Amino acid sequence: MAEQQEQAAPDAMMTRIGQVVMLHHGGDREEARGRFLDLWAEIGEDGDPLHRCTLAHYMADTQDDPSDELAWDLRALSAAEELSDGRVVEHHQSLAARAFYPSLHLNLAADYVKLGRSEAARSHLRRARGAVGALRDDSYADGVRGAIGRLELRLDGAGATGEGPGPDRLGGPGGETLGPPRQRP
Repeated sequence: MAEQQEQAAPDAMMTRIGQVVMLHHGGDREEARGRFLDLWAEIGEDGDPLHRCTLAHYMADTQDDPSDELAWDLRALSAAEELSDGRVVEHHQSLAARAFYPSLHLNLAADYVKLGRSEAARSHLRRARGAVGALRDDSYADGVRGAIGRLELRLDGAGATGEGPGPDRLGGPGGETLGPPRQRP
């Protein structure tokens, strides 16, 4: 009985990460970055891969420098490679570890575009495109597919140098972002 209650209990660290995500989405980027760093120190480099992947994935969006953003997105990918489907299902029954890859590779592609590394961006876009079959058929998946398409267009067009507006996610053709939509942790 106690084991069943433990399994049904929410993951406190994922809840805390989600709270910081809401803070960031509310516009307090600096505070979110500081709190993510505190959580990262608590989780540790060898902590739960789901926690590290999720935190790094969102921490990347709080970065001002594209190189720092890339470093956090690489941490997220590295942690995802350690994830098992069993661990992901513990968090949410309808998730699979492979469903993380389209977004992770898309983020890396966008990072490389910002850094003017179009071949690395294309490589990660191919990986993102190849992994979209792992996504459910929902609005999130539609958003990821759309973001892949927009970034492919940017790389195939005049914007292949990686130059773009500001330190935030690159602007798409209609002012939308080129990175993937984020799901709540």
